[in-house]
Amino acid sequence: MDVSIAFDGRECLEKVASVRPDIILLDIMMPEMDGIETCRLIKADPKTKAIPIIFITANVTKKQKIQGLEAGAVDYITKPIDLEETLARVHTQLHLQSIYRENIVLQARLGDARKTAAVGSITQGIAHNLNNLLGVVVGYLDLIKNSSKNPDMIERCLGSMDHAVSRMVEIIRQLSSIASNETFEMEAISIKTLTESSIARFSQEHQCEANITVCTEIKSDVQITTNAEIFEVILCKLLSNAYESYQENLNDTKRIIQLDIAQQRDGYKSNIKITVSDNGNGIDPEITEKIFEPFVTTKTAVGRGMGLTIARHTIRNLGGDVHLIENKSGGVSAILTHPI
Repeated sequence: MDVSIAFDGRECLEKVASVRPDIILLDIMMPEMDGIETCRLIKADPKTKAIPIIFITANVTKKQKIQGLEAGAVDYITKPIDLEETLARVHTQLHLQSIYRENIVLQARLGDARKTAAVGSITQGIAHNLNNLLGVVVGYLDLIKNSSKNPDMIERCLGSMDHAVSRMVEIIRQLSSIASNETFEMEAISIKTLTESSIARFSQEHQCEANITVCTEIKSDVQITTNAEIFEVILCKLLSNAYESYQENLNDTKRIIQLDIAQQRDGYKSNIKITVSDNGNGIDPEITEKIFEPFVTTKTAVGRGMGLTIARHTIRNLGGDVHLIENKSGGVSAILTHPI
């Protein structure tokens, strides 16, 4: 074990910057700069803030202990020093520091593994979906070649091809929106207006009359600064997921969707919390862990499974977030938060 010695706070800072010790034993009472101020400066530097600091002092009050711990110290040793106790405490902190470093390495490796897996998943999803859609186009082209004397058949084939090409364009557009971190034009707009326009948009896009109930705990004039178009698209996707969670042959009036609006505190921030709940079939256990990944879906239609991916990515660009929870009584609740 190598030991470096400093005789005051400033010399300590110089030593720490050059030597980068694994642990620091720091006396509180020192000339010019005391131990607590020295500790604060060490912890303020990103390069040295992870080094554990143990204070050594002859007389320490409860107030001084609190000051030391707030400055970043991990332990106190009182004078006169007991050598065995000091070594035991130093070894404990060195062991914890070793575990901390191992965790950082493991987290970095895990992050790389997740990125690799995500890229593989997206690539596989793109290839699978586009290949299927191209197969549809090629199939209908063959039908057209063999149906040159059947105008009705040609018209039907062209319609199906047009639909398949539109799906491919939509997949590329959605992937582009995930890859983009563009800034959006923001404006202050009331939550009431946003929810009403989102529900109207959803009903128009799906040509349905789903049973949507809105319960709000906030005043109608409460506003958020957001991009109205983007917000509508996100809430529309959550409403679509809730609507599609029911069996396909179920009547619209029996597809119950509950939309709850509340205000919540998150540290120093105040958020709007919108919960979209359904009583549908819930989340398939096989996709629970990767529900927000691209192309993850239980639907059989080609090109599906991007809604939640885009919703989360886009709302995070606006400073909010979205996550899902399973309801005890059945179904799922999608919780969307957005800063006020």
